[in-house]
Amino acid sequence: MAKKKELTVEERLRALYDLQLIDSRIDEIRNVRGELPLEVRDLEDEVEGLNTRLDKLDSSLESIDNQISDKKNLIEESKALIKKYSEQQKNVRNNREYNSLTKEVEFQELEIQLAEKHIKEFKVQIEQKKEVISETKDKLKERQQHLKHKKNELDAILAETEKEEKALIEKSEDYKENIEERLVKAYTRIRSNVKNGLAVVPIERGASGGSFFTIPPQIQMEIATRKRIITDEHSGRILVDAVLAEEEKEKMEKLFSKL
Repeated sequence: MAKKKELTVEERLRALYDLQLIDSRIDEIRNVRGELPLEVRDLEDEVEGLNTRLDKLDSSLESIDNQISDKKNLIEESKALIKKYSEQQKNVRNNREYNSLTKEVEFQELEIQLAEKHIKEFKVQIEQKKEVISETKDKLKERQQHLKHKKNELDAILAETEKEEKALIEKSEDYKENIEERLVKAYTRIRSNVKNGLAVVPIERGASGGSFFTIPPQIQMEIATRKRIITDEHSGRILVDAVLAEEEKEKMEKLFSKL
């Protein structure tokens, strides 16, 4: 394995700031994408949930229809039995047999009344479920349209940025390969500990970029000499002078425009 070229402190600072500019560009692209992937995923889950609910409601309707059919069959069976018992009453030999058949007829009439009551209840349930199904279908349609809109939005952003993001990620890895591992680890650690992901910042108006804490003039002069890597005592960020930062920004802008 080829040994990495020993870089001067200035070369290290430039390489680190270049790496920061590349990673910040990747951050910008991902910020533009924002919460869209999560929104799309949530909408997909919601649509799937509504479809599942509709399937269950349809199954429930089918089950109620089957129960109504069962009750209708029971009514027909009871009517047939009533007819049979009524015919038998004409040929009875004594009161005991007659009374027994009368009770059977009354029982079957009660069965018919109960079945008809259940059918009415089932029909109410059907109307209620149909109402819920209608509302669920309306909501599903609205969510599907919203999902389509968000997907198109995400696809447009991905089409616009995916190629550039991929190229930038490769560049970021290339730059890390040329910087000593110790510095890459420090850079990555600092970057993960700050909200905006800025691990290397220039001096701006006497303070480190994005900070209100001023850097003493003596330290500013030392940073400008580019003889050693200096970090901000408040934020831990690696500091570079404004001139170096501007030079690297111009260089990297040219690189970005080619991607």
